[in-house]
Amino acid sequence: MNPNSLSANNGLSLSQAQSISNLCNQKANEIHNTLSIVNNYSKVVKVDNESHITVTGQKMPKNVLELLTEKAKLHACQAFLMENIKAKDSLLQQAKKASADISKVEFPKDYEYVDPVVVPQVDENWGWAQLTKFEYNEYLEADAFAAHVGQFIHKGSILDTLRSELPTLPAIEWMVIKDGVKSPVVINVHHTPDELFNVHEALAVLHRGYEQRVNYYKAKVKNLVTMENARIANLNSVAQNDASKINNDRQKEYETAFKKATEEMKNIRTEFEKERQALIKSIASMRIEVDPRFQETINLFLPNVTETE
Repeated sequence: MNPNSLSANNGLSLSQAQSISNLCNQKANEIHNTLSIVNNYSKVVKVDNESHITVTGQKMPKNVLELLTEKAKLHACQAFLMENIKAKDSLLQQAKKASADISKVEFPKDYEYVDPVVVPQVDENWGWAQLTKFEYNEYLEADAFAAHVGQFIHKGSILDTLRSELPTLPAIEWMVIKDGVKSPVVINVHHTPDELFNVHEALAVLHRGYEQRVNYYKAKVKNLVTMENARIANLNSVAQNDASKINNDRQKEYETAFKKATEEMKNIRTEFEKERQALIKSIASMRIEVDPRFQETINLFLPNVTETE
């Protein structure tokens, strides 16, 4: 922008400058109109011995130099006033559009959320893997013996069928050899109830021993799994509590920093707004300090101009 002549103390108000600018323009137009009708001749026509002027002669004024000088001064003064009116308006617009510089306010970055490192629970496969080779092989053996001995002695088994059948066997049966002729069939029993009972009892004792061993290892594995999962649950609880504490601390730190930055930004904007309003008020009260070269022209109109600001 070109240097302006705005002053905080002396000079013309905006309303005075605008009025004088308009008057300068009017006066300059009057001079222009006076010079624009100058010509080199006049025309006269006679009709019935009566003269009629068709073109009025307008001779160059003797003070043409004075008129042009005055016109130039008027336009120069008007240009001076309009430039400063524009300059003042531009300063006002800049002040009104200005905004606070908050680029130096440091807002906190989003904090990183910590996920707890959680250990997965174990299952029975893990429990069986904790047994020694000897223990696991013993379990396999006991499980096989318990299963097969049990299959032989339990209800509906081979031994159960034998014991149920033995008391019902007859001493003799009859077989039809040919039509109308039956022959006796002697049934020779090679087991006694006591023998089958004793076998059952002996196998039952054996089965119970193996079954107890199987149940022992199953219970041991179950207990191992339960204890390990309890230990894991405790570890996970600690990990979750630690992560929760870290996240809470980070959130509090973030909120504190954000609040501080917000307050700083608010203070900057508040202070800037005070300064901006003071600047607007200062610019609004500025006057146009008249350059001495335009003073004579302004003095011609100043007495007729009313100040409204």
